[in-house]
This record gives sequence, structure tokens and C-alpha cells, in this order.
Amino acid sequence: MSNFEIVAREDFSDVTYLLEVRHPMMARAAKPGQFVIVMQNEQGERIPLTIADFDRNKGTITLVIQAVGKTTRQMQQECQVGTSLYGMVGPMGIPSPISHAKKVLCVGGGLGVAPIFPQARGFKESGAYVIAVLGFRNKDLVFWENKFRECCDELILCTNDGSAGMKGMITDGIKVALAGHANIEEVVAIGPPVMMKACADATRPYKIKTMVSVNPIMVDGTGMCGGCRVKVGDEVKFACVDGPDFDGHLVDFDDLMLRLQRHKNDEKLAHERWSENCRMTNPPGPGAGDVLAGGTAAQSDVLELPDPSEDAPGG
Repeated sequence: MSNFEIVAREDFSDVTYLLEVRHPMMARAAKPGQFVIVMQNEQGERIPLTIADFDRNKGTITLVIQAVGKTTRQMQQECQVGTSLYGMVGPMGIPSPISHAKKVLCVGGGLGVAPIFPQARGFKESGAYVIAVLGFRNKDLVFWENKFRECCDELILCTNDGSAGMKGMITDGIKVALAGHANIEEVVAIGPPVMMKACADATRPYKIKTMVSVNPIMVDGTGMCGGCRVKVGDEVKFACVDGPDFDGHLVDFDDLMLRLQRHKNDEKLAHERWSENCRMTNPPGPGAGDVLAGGTAAQSDVLELPDPSEDAPGG
């Protein structure tokens, strides 16, 4: 197994961070919509992460990660520039089809802003007029605004509290885009399932093609375990080999959100055991188990894991 060096890191909030990993071969092969499975160390679990960006000249893959469980929190603390990931496999999944649509709406909510970027750039490079709608809880969580302004013809920025852009939810931004452009041919939305469901509901009356990138629980990433099953219309699909992009008007989001809750207690127990080990190996006071990228947090707060089916702070 090779080691994959982390050459850059950026922290967007106390729970969201970016890792740029050197992997020239993968950078040459990567396409919008694909994902990788990474292992932080030899004993670590395999976790799927969407490719947020790739640079073929630098030979790097960019991952934007939200610290929501034991492994992603451990990576948040230990993955610094100069360290390496033990394993990174990919690119996996079917690349997002960059259609010949002349006007496209790319929607990203929270952490979904990162993986929607390659698609927005891909549509722009294909000659489409690209409108981006990005949603965050507040201005402190906004990231990559300039990247989107550079590759999109229009950007509609939404925050729940109105501290940046327009005040409102993602669906409010979609309404603004649809009101200003009656000829939008395709919508691509990435974010928490509840957000993608709302996007699909917003575009359904207009009968606009709407693609979403689903995030069910995944183990092997090759279609063998069946853990990433998702109901799409009358069919059962595997997100790892049939997706991760599907028709948002056909995805059973209620079933998807229910499946994401299935291992919540196990994840919490794993995080508690890891946090206890951090307290044992560090002196009393703020330490590895208590300090996050943006400052300190009480232990009880650290153990309260975000709901993976909802938009947690920062993504």
C-alpha cells in the first residue's frame, strides 16, 4: 500500500476542512462527480469522500471533509501538511454526465458546495451558461465563493441569517434563478438529503431535469456489500457503481435518510471510545479530545455528533 502525501490543508470552519493530496495518476483520471475511498492508517476504516477538485498539472486531488464521526474527527486532528494517508482508491463511481444543456443551474448546500464545483466548471467548459446557487448557515461558513464567481456566469449566495448574500434557504435561491431564467434546461444539486429532496420538489412542477448526488452508507465501493442501496423509482440501485448521481425526481429520499440513521449509535460509541483514548494520552485540560480547528469545545459537545441526514454546521 502506498502513502499519499497531504500537500495542502485549509480549515473553513471548526468542523469543515480541506485536504489536497498528491496522487498524479488519479488526478489525470478524475472526472466530476466521482469519489475516492480513503484510509487514514493501516487500522483505519474505509470512508468514501467525493472529489471536490483535481489539478492535473500539480497531480493533486482535493477533498473537503466534514468532521461528523470518529474517523473524520481523527483526520481533522492528525492530517496535517507533510503527513500522508495510508490508502486512497479511486476515482470511483460513474462520472457526472456533462450534458449539452445550454443553461444549467448548479446547486450546492453546505459541504455539497465542494463537490458541485467540478460540475459547474465542467458545464462552463462545455459552453453552457452556468448559474450557481450556494447555501450556508451564515457568512462564517462560506467558502469557495471566488472559485464559483470565476467559473460561473451568475452566483446566487444564500445564508439562513442573511449575513452574506440573500437571506433564505437554498430553495429561495432556486426560485430566484427560475424566475430570472425560464429556459434552464438542467439542475444539478448536491448537499444533505433533506436539501436535495427540497430541490427536487422545487423543480418538479417545472419538469426540469434534476440530478442529485446521493450519499448512502458505503463499505467496499465496488457493489459487493450492498450497503449503499438506494431506491430510484421502481428500482434498487447501488450508489457506488450505479451512481452516485441519480434523477432527483425518482430518488426515495425518505428511505435514504432512514438508512443514514441506521448506524448512528455505533458511530457514537466508536467516537466515545476514541475520545476517551485521547483523554488518557493527553494531559488534563484542553487537549486532542477537546480542541477543534476553530477553538475549544466541551467534551459533551464533541460527543454530540451531527445528524448525517441534516445540514450540520459548516456543511
